[in-house]
Formats: sequence, structure tokens, C-alpha cells
Amino acid sequence: MSSPLRWLILLVILPLAVLTQAHGYVLRAIPADRSTLERPPTRLQYWFSEALEPRFSEIHLRDQSGAIIASGGVDERNPALLTMPAPADLPDGAYIVELRPAFASDGHVIAESRVFFVGEAVGGISGSAADDRAIPLEVFWRAALNLANFLFFGAASLYALTLLPAWGNARYRAYLPERVMRRLRGIIMGALLLAIAANMLALLQQTMVFFNTSAAQALEQNLWQVVLIGSRFGDVWVFRMVLLLFSGALLFAAAYYRELFPGLALGIWRGLPWLGALFIGLSMITSHAAGSLILPWLAIAVDWLHALAAAFWLGGLLSLTAILPTALGPLDAQTRRAALRAVLSRFSRMVAPLVLLLLVSGLYNALNFFFSPSDLVSSYGRSLLIKLLLVAPILLLGGWQRRSLPAGSLAKSLPMLRLEALLMLALLLTVAWLSATPLPEPAIPQAEVAAPQASQQVGDYSISLAILPGGPGVNTVDIVIKRAEQPVDELTLHLRLVAPERDRRSAWQLAEAVDVGLYVAVGDDIDRAGKWWSLVNITDADGGVTRAAFEWEISAAAAIQVSRPPNPLHLLSLLGIAGLLVYLVAPLARRFIVALQLTVASALIALAAIGISMAVMVGGALMIAQRQQEYERTLNPPPAVVNNVLPDADSLARGRSLYDAHCAAWQDQPQDLERLLKRLPNARDEFLYAAAQDGWRDLPACADELTASQRWHIVNFLRSKERRD
Repeated sequence: MSSPLRWLILLVILPLAVLTQAHGYVLRAIPADRSTLERPPTRLQYWFSEALEPRFSEIHLRDQSGAIIASGGVDERNPALLTMPAPADLPDGAYIVELRPAFASDGHVIAESRVFFVGEAVGGISGSAADDRAIPLEVFWRAALNLANFLFFGAASLYALTLLPAWGNARYRAYLPERVMRRLRGIIMGALLLAIAANMLALLQQTMVFFNTSAAQALEQNLWQVVLIGSRFGDVWVFRMVLLLFSGALLFAAAYYRELFPGLALGIWRGLPWLGALFIGLSMITSHAAGSLILPWLAIAVDWLHALAAAFWLGGLLSLTAILPTALGPLDAQTRRAALRAVLSRFSRMVAPLVLLLLVSGLYNALNFFFSPSDLVSSYGRSLLIKLLLVAPILLLGGWQRRSLPAGSLAKSLPMLRLEALLMLALLLTVAWLSATPLPEPAIPQAEVAAPQASQQVGDYSISLAILPGGPGVNTVDIVIKRAEQPVDELTLHLRLVAPERDRRSAWQLAEAVDVGLYVAVGDDIDRAGKWWSLVNITDADGGVTRAAFEWEISAAAAIQVSRPPNPLHLLSLLGIAGLLVYLVAPLARRFIVALQLTVASALIALAAIGISMAVMVGGALMIAQRQQEYERTLNPPPAVVNNVLPDADSLARGRSLYDAHCAAWQDQPQDLERLLKRLPNARDEFLYAAAQDGWRDLPACADELTASQRWHIVNFLRSKERRD
């Protein structure tokens, strides 16, 4: 039972973790907050640190009187981008941008506003920062859900790791005395019911936030159904509910078949902690850790360990407090004292290293989100301080109780356990408050690099193009077309991005017409810094095509930075976590080694086999990486000759003239010429250059007296004949 559950945890947690982050924030804004622009922007763009819910995210532009003059939403190709076209020819003045992003990971909606000015700055107008306070209703359901998860995991782990080894015997086999099992079943079933109720409340609260409405309206208008089927929050919610019902069915089966199939019942009870770990893991992938700027995968793993240690301590303590009176009540004083000492001693021995794991992993988690002293005075920092203030008395109380354990009795130990449990419930409420509080926005150093912009006149058209933000990664290309100073619509624009030094080019992309004269394309084709060309083909209503070409020097500094490297304190914390994990699994490893009955010779062979296996794995990984690089170089080797002639309208015209004058014989071989043109989408420029210089199949070489520059004009002309499906 437990082995399949281990695989279930991996299959669920790992795919979801890569998709989610938590509590996003603006990484880059165009225009920047409180910036003064000489001319109106063509488009407003706000990049966030994580994906947004398209149905529930909004952006509005207001003038300085407060009237909404334009609205937008999430970009279709980049789910982390809120964007909208700006109205043409905005007059000078102040403008307010209202942002209401709904983050896909945890459903948090943050409302804030930013200001920019056209012409000159205007006094008395400012934006509003996002509210970083937690929502009380969210704190309530998060606390209830955490309590349910901790009780489920803590009670199930208490049974498998503490009660059964301390009190079990051959008579009861998989079970403890029925009065104890009945109390355990009640605790776990109560945890399942509490989790279901918390989930229902979470769906209601999330609906209220997404639609900015009241609970009554969310229920009366069935808005919760939209959240359920149209958001990532709904996907996780449905999965969690199915898993809760499945756990309830398992618990019922274990009780129903306890006499007929005790082995099955034992397997189910031993598997319940793995299900509890899965419940906690589902919370981790939508926690703050998933939004860490420093190795988010590792942050999720550490946060999971942190939560599991806390769940065993808190859930186990609450369960033990509820079980002890029932379990020990019928026993005589001497037997009761021995049984109490046996279970508390075992529980304390397991909790002690887990407390250290909590402290070290908590330090690692804090280092992921606090980068400056100002972060400590944020709402999140204050909530964390309250949590730490509650941890101190709990640790002191637990240490004192463990020290007085040998002389303890049920009458003395139970009140102390209850006091410790009460303090931990208060701590759990603080943890929920912390989870519902947005993180302090990290100060990620972003280079202030102006977005590349250029304009040119081609025929009757005045063409302006801007690449935003103008660095490697996802970029938006804004194209403004005017004729006689008037925006022109009813045009069809196709965009291609070319890296000439690598002889690589993107597919032709249709630019979307978002406003009169404004056309927009979004893509991640610019994958590195360096020299790039953007080619624009403008097709009018009569089918005439006009070519515009722009040359850029893309700067790596303009890339949006979304990560930070770990610092030495992170590494020290990880070493501490690794040491504690080794300590925790050492007893299991010792029992495994004893069971193998190793001799000196077999131990040396085992160590040699492990060393050789690790060397093979490391060497294999390095070899695979090297082969991958070689394969990439084989597929896309650096060109032997580089096209340094920008394929603009002038180059195409010169290339056509040169082709007609010096490659006329190609027209006598229509079949080979057609084959050559069909290869254009996948052919490199150096291949076309070689065809013009040396010929190809039955196509003869063009005239020998052509210069290299002239041959590149011919190549550009041939490339213009590429068909677009």
C-alpha cells in the first residue's frame, strides 16, 4: 500500500510544482511608474513573476479625471503579461493604470494602480500600492485546512511510528486495543470532514475574490462554478476533494475488513501517512516556496520537509492528547505509568531532531524571501516575527516536559500536553495568516535599458517598430503604420526575426491588429543577445507587398531577471538539513545493513559498486550533455559565410535586378528552381549563397563577376519568394 502511495505523491507533486508559483509581483512595466513620456505609448505592458488567470485579470487606463478610456487583459501568448493598446494620440496629461492580476497559482488577486505622464509631470496624482494585508476569511480556511492536514498526517504517523511500536502486541496484530483504534479513526475522520469543510469555504472565498463580489452573490449566481471549471485553483480543488473522498473510503475499508483481512487493514493504516504527506504537498506547490527566486524546486522540497516535521509534531501532539485518557484510563497506576513513559519517550525521541529540522528549514525558507532589512517590517515580516515569538515558549515547554518525563504521570503530563497543544494551535493560526499574506516584493536589479525603437519611411508608409522590453526571452513587437501622418488600417502584417550571425530565422508570424494603425506580435524567438533583424511584410488590400527591415543590437541587460543565486547561508542551511535527514534515516539504514549480513569483503564490494555506479552516472550525465551540445552544433553549425546585407526593400529590388541580369539561366530549369524555392523555409542563407555562386543541381552558377555583397542581394531576393501558409 505504501509503495504505490509514494509513486502517487511523486506523480502529483512533481508535475504541478513546475507549473506554479505564488504571490506574484510586477517584474517590469512599460511605461514605468511615474515616468514622463515625450510622446504617448502605443501599448501598456506589465510583466509579472508568474502566470495569471485570463478570466479574472484586468487592466484599465484612466485619464486624470478618473474616466476609463481603455481596457485590456492577459496576453494570449504570454500568460504572465497584462497588456492593452493605448488609444491613439493621447493628449498631454496624467494617466492612471489600474492593475488587477489574479495569480493562477494560489488565486490571490492584488489590486494596485500606477501613474505615467505624457508631456510634463502633473502634481497631485499618484497611484496606490497593492494591499499586503491578509484576508481574514482566507486566514480562517487556511488555518482549518492546515489543521486538518496536520491532524491526518500526525495521527496516522503517530499510529505507525509511535503507538504501534510502543503498545502493539501479537494479540492485536495490526490493531491496538479497540478503544484506541476507535479514537484514532475518529480523529482522522474528523480531519477529513474538516478538510472538506475548509475546501468548500476556500472555493467560496476564492469566488468572492475573483469576481470582487459578496458571498450571497457568489452563491445565488453560481459564480463558484466558473471558478471551479475555469481556473487552476479549481483544478487543484477538485483533485483535493477526490483525494479526500478516496481517503475516507480507505479508512472505512480498514475498519470494515479489520477482522477478515488484517493484513489489508495494516497496509491501509501504514499507507495513511503517505496520503497525509500528499495532502501537505498539495499545499506546498501553491505556497510561498513555489514563488522563490532561488531554486524553486529546492524551496518546495525544503518547505515540504518543514511542513511534514511540523505536522508530525503538532498533529501527533494533538492526537496523543486526545488518545491518552481513553487509552490509559482502564489501566492500573503502574501499568499506566509504564505505558505513558513508553509512548512519550518514543514520541519525544522522534520530535527532537524534527524540531531542529524545523528551525534549519525555516531559516532556509526565510532566506528565500528576505533580502533587505526593509523586508522585515513588511506585513509578511511582522507575521513571521509573531510566529517566532510563539515558537519560543513551545520549545521551552517541550524541553521541560521531556526532562521531567521519567517522574511524570498521566495527571501531570496531560495538562502540559494540552497547554503545548493550545500554543501550537495559536501558532497554526499565525502560519495561516503568514500563508495568506503577500510576500514583500523583492528588489530584483533590472537594468534600465531603453526598449529598441526605430522608424523609417518605405514608399508611402511611415513605419515605427519597438521591441519591448528588448532582451532575450518573451518580447512584444509593436508596429505602427501611418500614411500622410494618419494611421492606416486594413493592412496585413507579417513579422520575421532573424539572427544573421547564426543564420537562423523564425517563422513568419501574423501581427495582430489591435487598434487603428497599431499591429502587435508576441514571441520568444529572440533567445540570446547580439545582432538581430526584424523583417516586416506589409500587404495592402490589393495584394501589394512592401518590405521594411530593421537592424537591432539586442542587449542581455534588457532580459527580465526572475531568479537569484543562493548565498552561503543557503548552503549552510542545506548542509544542516542534509545532516538531520541522514540522522533520521540512520536507524532504518542500520537495520537494512544488519539484514544484509555484510562481511568485510561484501561491504567493500558494495562500496565499490556504489562508487562505480555514481561514477558511471556522473560520467553518463556529462557525456549526454556533451553529446547534446555536439548534436546542437551538428544541426545548427555556425555558418561558413554570414549574410551581412539587411534584406530591406532596397536590397530586394537590387537582388531582383541582379537575379534577372546574372541568373537568367535559372528560368530555363523550372523544375529545379521550384525545388529550390520549396526548400526556402528550412534552407539557410549560406546554402542559397552557395547556389548562386556554384550552382545547384541543373541550376548553373550566376555570373562570376558578382561581388559577395551582390550575391547576398540575390539571396535576399530569393528568400522573399518563400511561401507563407
